[in-house]
Amino acid sequence: MENIIFDQIQKEINENDVVLYMKGTAVFPQCGFSAAVVQILSQMGTPFKDVNVLDDSTIRQGIKDFTNWPTIPQLYVKGEFVGGCDIIREMYENGELQELFTQKGIQSAAA
Repeated sequence: MENIIFDQIQKEINENDVVLYMKGTAVFPQCGFSAAVVQILSQMGTPFKDVNVLDDSTIRQGIKDFTNWPTIPQLYVKGEFVGGCDIIREMYENGELQELFTQKGIQSAAA
């Protein structure tokens, strides 16, 4: 079962430049931490794929196992795990997130 979930997660990450595993959706976040990351990505004008972990408990646990990271949200950029809410917020505030997106060739309105 785990392999199927990992394959599904890997496929999502491979097919989308920016993927946010979150509680709720980009339009309707269902936790403050997910909402904070959505807000940052929106402020940057970065398009992203949102995956609602509340829709599927196997994905909810699977993404934690996949990265060995205990919390949601989780942000992936070009197949690479970047971090959760605190890390994203800190990177955004000191300009590292924008720099990472530029290095990875991710378009954002803020660039």
